[in-house]
Amino acid sequence: MTGWVRAAIESAHPGEPIESIDRPTEGNRKETAIVTLAAGERLVVQRTGDPAALRTETRLTREIAARTTVPVPTVLEYGRIDGNDSWGDGGAYRVVEAAEGTNLHERFTALSPVRRRRIAGRFGRALGQIHETFVFERFGPVAVADWTAGSDRGELRADGPDSWARWFDAYVGECVDALPEQFADLTRATEAAAECDPDADPTPRLFPWDLRPGNAMIDDGRLTAFLDWGDPLAAGAGLSVAKAEHLLAEWYVEDGSGLRTAFRDGYTDVRPLPDVSRAERIAAVVDSAVDSTGTVTRPGYPERTGADAVAFHRYRLISLI
Repeated sequence: MTGWVRAAIESAHPGEPIESIDRPTEGNRKETAIVTLAAGERLVVQRTGDPAALRTETRLTREIAARTTVPVPTVLEYGRIDGNDSWGDGGAYRVVEAAEGTNLHERFTALSPVRRRRIAGRFGRALGQIHETFVFERFGPVAVADWTAGSDRGELRADGPDSWARWFDAYVGECVDALPEQFADLTRATEAAAECDPDADPTPRLFPWDLRPGNAMIDDGRLTAFLDWGDPLAAGAGLSVAKAEHLLAEWYVEDGSGLRTAFRDGYTDVRPLPDVSRAERIAAVVDSAVDSTGTVTRPGYPERTGADAVAFHRYRLISLI
């Protein structure tokens, strides 16, 4: 069914003919279509049954574009779906300019070491800008507050505890609980090693928990966009650094020391590097080991699968606990 796609395009580009509509198979949180207009412009159209989540992602994407130099897709239109013959069930939709290039996940290991380090530095600068710009009063899920119906306007706020230890320990507990049976022998030691320092008191900053090559686009060696700002969190900066380093420096290559150094150099171009605790590094590994459906993730490219994927995550975890 493409009626809702055509209706979304009409809202953003009234009267523009559509050349083609493609439906990618990846993604499990939003229904997505790639639309090419007759004039050649490519657009990404998305809809979801969770308007609040899409509203927050859209607002955050626009704020990043306005307040930083981090490249993100331009959002052209956001709206609510009340439900009719064209749209189908209710929810929300948005229309976004398609980023140029190809997905970095598929290209990263094929790049030269020099280019990989340059990209790692760009990731570091991006995260540094995000941390410098988006500061909150509390930890936990970030959402649009005081929003206007049918729009994404409103302030971004974190709606969780003001205690770092309380939020972090709950976060780790959820991550450990999500681990499948292949990790059962490590869970007790993991929980003990990842217990938060009760005296730790970091400032809540935006935690882009999925900042990785798989959510970035590259064109002729240049990063053109960082994608997927959904389900944002506010956390200590150390956890963000640990997660991004793991997904960038350890995920793709055997020796990620050069990538880690480049990432940190990029970050410190913007702001001082935070202290990163062992507990935060453990949390980064555990959270990355399974996806939102509880399936073991596939590190590297070509991707490890099955027992090889489990072995990768177990090795990283054991090295820390």
